Amino acid sequence: MPGSPEDLVRAAAAAGVGDRRVLEALRRVPRELFVPPERAAEAYLDRPVPIPHGQVTTQPSLVARMVEALGLGGEERVLEIGTGYGFQTALLARLCAFVWSVERHPDVAEAARQNLSRHGVSNARVVVGDGTRGLPGEAPFDAILVSAAFTRVPEPLARQLAPGGRLVQPVGPGGEEEVVLFEKGRDGALVRRAGISGARFVRLYGDYGFEPPP
Repeated sequence: MPGSPEDLVRAAAAAGVGDRRVLEALRRVPRELFVPPERAAEAYLDRPVPIPHGQVTTQPSLVARMVEALGLGGEERVLEIGTGYGFQTALLARLCAFVWSVERHPDVAEAARQNLSRHGVSNARVVVGDGTRGLPGEAPFDAILVSAAFTRVPEPLARQLAPGGRLVQPVGPGGEEEVVLFEKGRDGALVRRAGISGARFVRLYGDYGFEPPP
């Protein structure tokens, strides 16, 4: 198979990622297990890979930048919105205590579960549901990572973030976004802390996002 995880580590470092734990996670997670089998030859190229339902995976170097912005230390409970095939989930699982991941499409969620199981990930759970609603029964979360775009942070996600917690989300109409880092103040207000990158993401569909297509 062309390439190796080291190619993704180099791409992430070139994009500005300096957190050694994030780079080591990239090194340890074999991306070929987290793309459709027919796309395995593309696994170590720093670019998105198509998955079902007109979606694509996030570019690995951008995944690394988004994960790094969460500032994970190892003890956090993390909520991920948009599991895809589970690559980002596997990275998060190496960097925190537990990951709850919400995926809209049941077949994609099942593929992610199988991929995570094959890689031996035991501290992540994939749930089928409306990501804009979060998982109130498991809240609060120390960090939230949203992998689809909406014009603002959905209110349920803001509520479910713990005080002092960080949330990263692409903010925009879908197709032309700014990935933004927010932090929740002790007073409960969500404050913008930094812009991470320009990007193109699929839309975030749900009750507190865009209306799903018919």
